[in-house]
Amino acid sequence: MAAVYTHGHHESVLRSHRWRTAENSAAHLLPRLKSGDTLLDIGCGPGTITADLATHITPGRVTALETTEAALDLARAEIGRRGLGNVGFAVGDVHALDFPDDSFDVVHAHQVLQHVGDPVTALREMARVTKPNGLIAVRDSDYAAFAWFPELPELDEWLDLYRRIARGNGGEPDAGRRLLSWAHAAGLTGATATSSTWCFATPEDRRWWGGMWADRILRSDLARQATEQGADIHKISAAWKTWAAHPDGWMSLLHGELIWQKPG
Repeated sequence: MAAVYTHGHHESVLRSHRWRTAENSAAHLLPRLKSGDTLLDIGCGPGTITADLATHITPGRVTALETTEAALDLARAEIGRRGLGNVGFAVGDVHALDFPDDSFDVVHAHQVLQHVGDPVTALREMARVTKPNGLIAVRDSDYAAFAWFPELPELDEWLDLYRRIARGNGGEPDAGRRLLSWAHAAGLTGATATSSTWCFATPEDRRWWGGMWADRILRSDLARQATEQGADIHKISAAWKTWAAHPDGWMSLLHGELIWQKPG
């Protein structure tokens, strides 16, 4: 059931992931957190959201989960840099979590279900390890709903290319709109589905986001996969820089969100 992780862990990818905070990426969950909660953060990546969540539930504990020790080391470095003592680490597979039933008050996953082979099975496993009256909180982007201006054909090509590659790797890039249906298929009735966006429209934000993607299409794991499909990655990279430099440049990234409370 495992899918290939499309992005890899090149610096240009981590640059994006380290920008994420609980405030800009888990705002749907924050009001529901309580001091003393136990929380499982699935697919913790470089740990910036993980660290923020840990501060919100102190003296509760967070368990940060990744698929490999190498990926988990990125989170260990962030947690160590912040000096947090209430975070533990585990390697595992969301399709078969190595935790007993009813282990956590909160199970959180940000930008994870779009990359797994079977999101319905993943949600069932997340529900299994959630305590009665506990919460599942997930958030995933929806690439087909991304919007930008000016309209550059190379960015249309980038979007089509990414969606094809992600699906070829076993994932679902338009996961945001599917979260509620996956929850229903997993038997999670009564879930609350919402959405939110990231918007990049100031010169500084455009420089950062456009520059990051200009590098990412040339140097990350996506670059190799795009080249194998015959894409002109240098042309796409140049288009990201063109968009970033345009005074009218604007981009909005839609995310689907879901919170489910396990019956008590």
